[in-house]
Amino acid sequence: MNKGENAPELWTCLRRGWRGRCPRCGEGTLFSSFLKMRSHCPACDLALEPFRADDAPAYFTILVVGHIIVPMVLALERYGGQPPLWVHAALWLPLSVVLALVLLPRIKGAVIALLWAHRIAAPKPSGSYDRSYDPSA
Repeated sequence: MNKGENAPELWTCLRRGWRGRCPRCGEGTLFSSFLKMRSHCPACDLALEPFRADDAPAYFTILVVGHIIVPMVLALERYGGQPPLWVHAALWLPLSVVLALVLLPRIKGAVIALLWAHRIAAPKPSGSYDRSYDPSA
């Protein structure tokens, strides 16, 4: 991005990422498939590869799904007459999986947008790595 260009504000970037769009232009898609991130934005050619979300989206997804499902489990247990375990399994397992699958790409997009907005890129691997080095020697 040129220094003369204005970067969008943080909340705009997060909304764009949540929708799976480029955090800079909002036009290009972040993902080429379900969770596979594109290397560049097809609309503005922003390099997306340096902004790796790694495991953060999975952790945040687990946190959100847990905070949604657990209170509902407890409410059903308290006010639903203590249903048998098969009722819990039939309700909460599919709901948890569907919720995780719906939220994971959105949270990953938001994390990538947050990384881009704060310019937190993954470090580039150095070319001076000595392949002959053996730490056990």
